Amino acid sequence: MAGPRNGSVWAAFAGMGAALVAATTLVVQIPVPATQGYINLGDTVVIALGLALGPTVGAFCGGVGSALADLLSGYAHYAPYTLAIKGVEGALAGLVSGRGRLAEIAGATVAVAEMVLGYFTVEAVLLGPGAAVAELPGNLFQAAAGVLVGVPLSKVLRAALSRWVS
Repeated sequence: MAGPRNGSVWAAFAGMGAALVAATTLVVQIPVPATQGYINLGDTVVIALGLALGPTVGAFCGGVGSALADLLSGYAHYAPYTLAIKGVEGALAGLVSGRGRLAEIAGATVAVAEMVLGYFTVEAVLLGPGAAVAELPGNLFQAAAGVLVGVPLSKVLRAALSRWVS
């Protein structure tokens, strides 16, 4: 799927998607004291929206929704990095939108790998390699959940939104 057919629909999906990513991210937060960050389930929605609605909406929803969650939950120091990392994640997932199940699984896997690598790099630079390694298991859990839940969820979203998406 290429994405929403017109600007108004794009804006509506982007806004609702960003809010959904933020809400999903806020619902379950497991703090990681070593990095002053947290583990969450927002990647499931970032992947689903990217696959269902394409790279532009996926990037907006992933970046803005996840950064908003950081701001609302007291992790503002991560918001700029999250905006970039999760935006790229949503865009990467969206690049394979509608190209078949195997391509979508591969694309989602590349997208979540970028997320893990992005946070690992930021944490290693800001906090040191030990802190980055401490958060690695949690980020890998987020990545696995993103693929395992996000890919099937994208199919449901695509069917529900097919009227407005080309």
